[in-house]
Amino acid sequence: MTKTEQLAADEQTVKFYQTGTFTVGNRLLDDEFRTVQATSERSNSIDSGHRACQGCGQALGARYALDAAMRVTDNQIIAANATGCLEVFTTPYPETAWSIPWIHSLFGNVASVAAGIAASLKAKGDTTTRVIAQGGDGGTTDIGFACLSGMFDRNDDVLYICYDNGGYMNTGVQRSSATPGGARTSTTMPVGEHPGSSFNTGKFLPAIAMAHEIPYVATASVHDLHDLERKIEKAMSFRGARYIQINVPCPLGWGSEPSQTIKLARMGVESGLIPLFEAENGELTHSTKIRYQVPVEEYLQLQRRFAHVLKPANADQLETIRALAEKNIKRYDLL
Repeated sequence: MTKTEQLAADEQTVKFYQTGTFTVGNRLLDDEFRTVQATSERSNSIDSGHRACQGCGQALGARYALDAAMRVTDNQIIAANATGCLEVFTTPYPETAWSIPWIHSLFGNVASVAAGIAASLKAKGDTTTRVIAQGGDGGTTDIGFACLSGMFDRNDDVLYICYDNGGYMNTGVQRSSATPGGARTSTTMPVGEHPGSSFNTGKFLPAIAMAHEIPYVATASVHDLHDLERKIEKAMSFRGARYIQINVPCPLGWGSEPSQTIKLARMGVESGLIPLFEAENGELTHSTKIRYQVPVEEYLQLQRRFAHVLKPANADQLETIRALAEKNIKRYDLL
């Protein structure tokens, strides 16, 4: 059995016994699979006291991603971080919430900075220390796109993590190329004949990463932290360029309640709009099946950025979003 197969075999599937609910306690899991947020075994790569917004999905996703990477590498990690929410709320000068070697880059060149770190480690003969690059969807799909493609093309030994909240949240909730069609942002207001963000534009970067045929590509979501940690650990078992995109709801930018972050993340996946899958060397290897398909409109109605889409006058927009969910379900075999 290969190391990758062993990682998959070791993962315990959570069984849901109550039809129609998501209720599950740690008591249903073996001890080693129970989620413990406060333990001496955690590296706490991102320490308490940072300035993330209440209900921030990115703070949760980054903490679990980095702690998982630290655990599997025996704490031998260097992280490079693009300008963005994660950098801003963890490092207000002269403070920092990071307890690992951490480097802040410009908005658009974190992939190149991380590649440079990996190259210097290789030149020194250091095969133990691993490199992670982090960025939001703006710094990944837009400003940093060329640098990231170059990192993929060279197959640099870097794990790139994109925390996707669908916009430039830190600078005023502007549209990014990862903003969903129809969504309201400060630059795509819900006015005119086609309100909100334009459809049939933007990029789905996991598919672009797959097209580069790099060793490992995955998508994850903060509603399933066990799956997120497993994919991070699996990514660190590979050498070369790897890419993981994590769905991280943003209450500020999405116009949602901070208490609804995990619910929204789950509903996005269960609606088909956020497909969870893995790929190796350009080929799809695994997809997470939808357990109970959520109607798209139930997911959208919890976000003020889609309030106009649910109006009868914009029924065509709702149908377009439904069609996208069905397309994802078919393309990634989600049912």
